[in-house]
Order: sequence, then structure tokens, then C-alpha cells
Amino acid sequence: MATDIARKEQLPNLTDRIVASYVDIGTINHLGHCPLPSPDEVINIAEDLKEIIYPGYQRRQNLHMANVMYHVGDLIDSLHDRLTEQIARALRHEASLKQGKECVGQAIDFEALAQERAIAFLEQLPEIRSMLALDVQAAYDGDPAAKNLDEIIFCYPGLEAVTVYRLAHALHELDVPLIPRMLTEWAHSRTGIDIHPGARIGPSFFIDHGTGVVIGETTEIANDVKLYQGVTLGALSFPKDAEGKLIRGKKRHPTIEEGVVIYANATILGGDTVIGHHSVIGASVSLTKSVPPNTIVTIEKPSLRFREAS
Repeated sequence: MATDIARKEQLPNLTDRIVASYVDIGTINHLGHCPLPSPDEVINIAEDLKEIIYPGYQRRQNLHMANVMYHVGDLIDSLHDRLTEQIARALRHEASLKQGKECVGQAIDFEALAQERAIAFLEQLPEIRSMLALDVQAAYDGDPAAKNLDEIIFCYPGLEAVTVYRLAHALHELDVPLIPRMLTEWAHSRTGIDIHPGARIGPSFFIDHGTGVVIGETTEIANDVKLYQGVTLGALSFPKDAEGKLIRGKKRHPTIEEGVVIYANATILGGDTVIGHHSVIGASVSLTKSVPPNTIVTIEKPSLRFREAS
């Protein structure tokens, strides 16, 4: 017992050392600043958005046309207020970083700016639903194991990742900081599929199985594209300026044209790399140069050697 008490007496000293590190290492703490977007609230917002996109499949069951109007109206009203608050926090934080201040004051009405972007985002939900309906159908058409559309909506991680990506991309296009990446990284942690919100992906997009897929920020994907697990659409290199700092804003990731199929563990790198329409990229292929349309690219099969076990 005495030993336990003696050990606990070390804890105040440990606390002092940890807090002192906040001064010495100020790059990974956010103290004395304006509040950041709340990760928990951003996730709750995403869940409510999925409730609107896929009514009857999520938390609220027994919805029908007589009560769904009230349900959606209540969600939209709540989302407006919560999105406005979280976007305002993100905008204020970005402005503070640019101005080198702990917290930008009231010279800018961040709440008004956030409300405009929140409404502009919510206005896009019907179009986002239309895109996702095509993604669901593409999954059904592309997977003979799928029994029905309900199974895809309930069970497919590829659809989960693409759903969150399409929401995050809409926010990204409205120049909302932080929150789009928070959303896609949350989906990444749930599905193993990493889609940057800046990527541009057309309708009828299907990721089969999905784990390990990486789609970089400047990737462009046209309509009716199908990816399998482990596919990487990445950057070939990271150009730097004269001071050795990364040059941002350049196209670093490939372009995938309409109707392309990319099989498991293929890697396609580089901003100048274009995979021509209706091409097929075989499993484990690695590409750093463009492929003409209607081309099949595979690795020559290795030979197998059989010998009698000793």
C-alpha cells in the first residue's frame, strides 16, 4: 500500500513535465485559440446526412411518404445550424493561420459566411443522391454476388466510402477547410478506403471489396469506372521549389477515362498518366506512363514449379 502511495506521488511531477512540453512543443497542441471543428460533431453530421440520402436504411426505420417529410425537415433544420457552427470554426481557424494570429476577431462575420456555404451544400443533396443512386446500381451491375440493392446499401464498404467522399467533395468545392478531410479520413478508418475529397470522380463508380484503395487529391476518374481492392492512384513524385519545399496545387495523380476496370493491387502513378477509355489494367500491374484506349495491360504470368515433397 505504501509503495502504491509513493508511486502516485510521482504523478504531479509527471503532469508538470507534460504541461511544460506544451510550451516546448507547441506544434501539436491547440491551446488559447478559437475552437476547432469538433470531430464528434462532424461524424454526427455525416450520419445525419446518410440518414437523408438513404432514408429507411439508417437509424430511423418505418419511414413512409406520410412521415418522411417531417423527418427530413427536422434533420435539415438541425444540419443547417450544426454545419454553420462547424464551418464557421473551420473558416475562422484558416483565417487565423493565414494572419498568424491565435484567433481572428469580429472584423469578419464567419457565421454569415458559414451559413451561406452550409445552405449551398445542403442545396446539393438531391444531386448527390442522384449520383449515389448510379453508384449503387453500378455496384449491383458489377458484382454477381450482390443479391439486391439493399445488400449494397447495408453492407458494401465501397459504397460507404464513396458516399462520404461525395459529401466531402461538395464541401471541398465550396472551399470549406478541414471538414472535408475529416469526413474522408473517418470513412477511411471505417472502410480501409482512402479517397481524398479533392479527387474528381464521375457517376457509376464502383469499388469492389475495397480495402487498401488509395485515390489521391488530383485524381480524375470518368464515368463507369471500377476498382478492386488494393488499387493505388498516386503521385509519381513530389516536386519541390528552390527552397526545398513541396510545390502544392499541381496535378500529381493520374486520369482514368470512361469505362476503365483496374484489378487488385494495381498501382498507377503520376499526374501525366492517362488510362484510356475502356481499358483493363490487370492485377498487380504498376504503371507510370499512359495507356491508349481499349487496351488490356497485364503482367506475364510467372511459371509455377512443382516438385515432390520430401
